[in-house]
Amino acid sequence: MNAGTDTAPSGPDDEGRPDAGSSYRDNQQRLEQGLAFMGRVGGDVNVIIGAPPDEDVAESIVKPRLREGPYPADDVHARLRGFVEPPAYAQCRKVLDSHILLLSAHTGTGASTAAFALLADRYGAGGITGLDSPDDLSRWRPKEGRGYLLQGLSPRAAASLSEVVLTALAALLRRAGAHLVVTVRADTALPGDTAPWQVVHRPPSPDEVATKHLNAMAAAGELTPEQGADALGHLVSADFTGYLNERPLPRDGVEVAKALRDLALSGTPAASVLDELKAGGLSEARRALADSSHRADRLSLMAAISLLPGQDRTVIEEFSAMLRPRIDERGGPAGGMARQPEHIGTPGALPEGSHTRRDVLGPAFEDRLTAVGAHSLPLRFGTAQRYPVQPVAFSGRHRSEALLRCLWLDYEGMAGLLWKTLDEAPHHSGIELAAGQAIGKVLAHATGPGTLRQLHFFATSDKRWRRRLVAYALGEMVQHPALTGAVRDQLRQWSRAAPVPLRCTVAETCAGSYGLARPARALKLLDAVLDKPDPPLEPNLRSAVSFALSTLLSEDAHHALVFDQLREWQGADPGTPRHALAVHVLASMSSAAFPLPGAPGVRRVRLADLLADHPARAFDLVVAALDDPATHEATATGLSLIESDPDLRHRTGFPRFLAALSGAARNHRGVLRFVLRRHRVHTASSAEGFAS
Repeated sequence: MNAGTDTAPSGPDDEGRPDAGSSYRDNQQRLEQGLAFMGRVGGDVNVIIGAPPDEDVAESIVKPRLREGPYPADDVHARLRGFVEPPAYAQCRKVLDSHILLLSAHTGTGASTAAFALLADRYGAGGITGLDSPDDLSRWRPKEGRGYLLQGLSPRAAASLSEVVLTALAALLRRAGAHLVVTVRADTALPGDTAPWQVVHRPPSPDEVATKHLNAMAAAGELTPEQGADALGHLVSADFTGYLNERPLPRDGVEVAKALRDLALSGTPAASVLDELKAGGLSEARRALADSSHRADRLSLMAAISLLPGQDRTVIEEFSAMLRPRIDERGGPAGGMARQPEHIGTPGALPEGSHTRRDVLGPAFEDRLTAVGAHSLPLRFGTAQRYPVQPVAFSGRHRSEALLRCLWLDYEGMAGLLWKTLDEAPHHSGIELAAGQAIGKVLAHATGPGTLRQLHFFATSDKRWRRRLVAYALGEMVQHPALTGAVRDQLRQWSRAAPVPLRCTVAETCAGSYGLARPARALKLLDAVLDKPDPPLEPNLRSAVSFALSTLLSEDAHHALVFDQLREWQGADPGTPRHALAVHVLASMSSAAFPLPGAPGVRRVRLADLLADHPARAFDLVVAALDDPATHEATATGLSLIESDPDLRHRTGFPRFLAALSGAARNHRGVLRFVLRRHRVHTASSAEGFAS
């Protein structure tokens, strides 16, 4: 069985059909095992009976931090929770009165948060649109009266600015009723004549940020008044004041606030909280690695916890055991790590008075965790697993990220060992999300042409979990403005490649934060992915593209773009991958929902949803679908099911929609066929009722 529509229930002129409304809503069969078909099957059908282990992957959607398009209001509210005005905020407001502000800042100083606050003051939390950094800002035009935010102006775009360019752009913004804030890295040079639009950002003090966040937690009910007062009391103590004096960034204040919230809730000693805060830095990570440089058992465990955060202890143990001999070999034949005893304590020590006894058990897992500064977390029961999971974690909020970053970037060959072990390790659902995000965070700090090249081997894999890992890594990397262009170019190359797995990886990447952040670009990539002359459409590729479309449909702002793209694909030549994908989507929406039950999907859309929420686009799609022999039967059946359900008929305004279809029938053969068949069915039904 090959690619095609999954099901095609009986059409509107079938005699003796069951009540359509019931079949649409409630006609279900539940089986312990096996497969059930209801109604007539027309065309081909793809069936997957149980996903193989390598395909049982995480399909979590990570919301993007950086967007090219409207920012959801709740996202902006979350960013501004606990916001403290920086010292130059009043100056920023004054300069922004000219409709353009160039905000120069060092990384991590909170300039983006200040930019969101400036625009939200003028347009509200729902009135901010993100821009992708163009090479020439003079070519950009505001489309509506909103606040526009461009984060991380590229050096080329910065060099193209001038007083003439900004004056002309300010005039366009004024006419549109819009304002533009551009954040610029402090090391990016701006032309001298742009000075009137520039403000140098300085961060607010971290203790003010921590205070504001603790007050926000108390206001939200996360802390009782007593707990809030207790947390604020610790904040002004000498230990925490000294800690923040050494760390002047706003994010340090946020981390302290989170730590003090946990302290107030759990009663953890303040000294332990401070130790955990200090354990997350790069210098502490380098020191820990140096202290364990002669112990393959410890290094392998530290690497496993860092690369697979949140995974069950058995997964960590398994990965550590596979990585350990690879690290051991780095010690060479002279002994080094290869001859290190595998127990905690003095290397090589034997019980006093004994020369023959040896430890054949080795250290217990909890002892090994303690030795590397980690511990077990409480058991949890996730919805995806049918078994309890006990994750392990380091003491220190960001120690995992710091350790992996040092291992990956500072030690020759370690990145290769981790990739090789990850490639050979058995797959467990969830490791693609954990490892993908962890690797993405590391590669965001990498340099050179090999940064993205590291992902190629997994991107070309036949196993979906490896492709999902790459998708999560790219989704993390693209949140950093300096890497946006490189990721965009890499995806463009892969989308045009011949190997199907590479194109599947592109689609999987669009089915995540990259697609939600850049919906228009994602649809162009998906169009390129399907731009191959040789049919049929590969099932894996169809599934990946469908998942990407479902992800885009999870946010209402992208619906128009998706449906317009579907209409374009529907007009492609029959037999091409584009047309096959459109046929699959429309047939799925008509017969059940898109994506079909059991297929990867974030939001499932029915034909009735399309008619109710997007009547104009639904009309164009339905007319084209009825005119297309490949989708006529499924679409006709879907319309019949809607008409037979009183609730759906009312919700979709079906009589008006049907009248519009009848008006278009003269110029569309498929529509005329549907209208005439429907008329015959209703006439025959009326005659039978009269005769009886």
